[in-house]
Amino acid sequence: MSDQMYRVALASRPDGAPKPENFSYEAAETPVPDDGEVLVRVHYMSLDPYMRGRMDDAESYSAPVPVGGTMEAGAVGEVIASNSPDFKPGDYAFGMFGWATHGCLPAKMLRKVDPTQGPITASLGVLGMPGFTGWYGFTQIGKPKAGETLVVAAATGPVGSMVGQVAKSMGLRAVGIAGGADKCKLAVEKFGFDACLDHRAYDTASDLRKALKAECPDGIDIYFENVGGKVLEAVMPMMNAFGRIPICGMISWYNAGGLGADATDQGLTAPKLWRTILVKFLTANGFIISNHFDVYPQFISEIAPKVASGDIAFLEDIAEGLENAPEAFMSMLKGGNMGKQIVKVI
Repeated sequence: MSDQMYRVALASRPDGAPKPENFSYEAAETPVPDDGEVLVRVHYMSLDPYMRGRMDDAESYSAPVPVGGTMEAGAVGEVIASNSPDFKPGDYAFGMFGWATHGCLPAKMLRKVDPTQGPITASLGVLGMPGFTGWYGFTQIGKPKAGETLVVAAATGPVGSMVGQVAKSMGLRAVGIAGGADKCKLAVEKFGFDACLDHRAYDTASDLRKALKAECPDGIDIYFENVGGKVLEAVMPMMNAFGRIPICGMISWYNAGGLGADATDQGLTAPKLWRTILVKFLTANGFIISNHFDVYPQFISEIAPKVASGDIAFLEDIAEGLENAPEAFMSMLKGGNMGKQIVKVI
């Protein structure tokens, strides 16, 4: 076992969109597992939009990454040393190992991954936190009913694509919104959406709303919120009475700070938003999936067989090399990925 590992640390806090100088690629000593701990050689790590918020020193549901600290990430790899009876060398485990070639955590903080059930990368996407997020937000907060209309932003990502496919399996009309014609084609042809609109093709929220009206003639019952910005502004006036809005993310505002400093510039004001929620009796429910892992076994029992059979499709965008993680992350925040963004570490 090598005494040296590598990691990507937060070198400085970004002002707006992250830049290469906000990251540093560093060598470090490989940790030695203590009692009850497990050492893993990371094979793949996940890149997710929430990581942008962790780079800011702002109040949130989780502490920020300290300057000089290893960037946070879920990752999967092979156990190379274990002081726990629950794991042995050669097992595969998922844990929050960060942007690093190795990770050492207590066994109770790890989840065993069975490579015979599919590629281990699935634990980072379709069968991991993103897929679970989509399934939970849609089924538990969206409270779908057959015949309703769903709109989901970032439709081809691992969250949005799960939402759309589960919606179709339950008899809803599923309309996606994505960035670019290729992604819209993917949403319809691979993930089974009834239609998908390219938000980049519309200069204003009003123009996007006109296109949505053509695809959602009966209004919108569920809006799965991933992006905020122009898309949210287009959708809100079209929500039906007693509609539901699972609030998962707001990627279009992340680089402007946690509260979306440019929101009023886009025409979305708090009075307008609040009034719409009031007069249409809407339920807008924010959720963080880490609060709901008690129902993860239910998700796996329902979705894993559908992934194995091909009834739930997924797509992965795999970047090569830990040193290239910052570039892949910055591209992902601008919509440059096609499918779940993963980094192959070794």
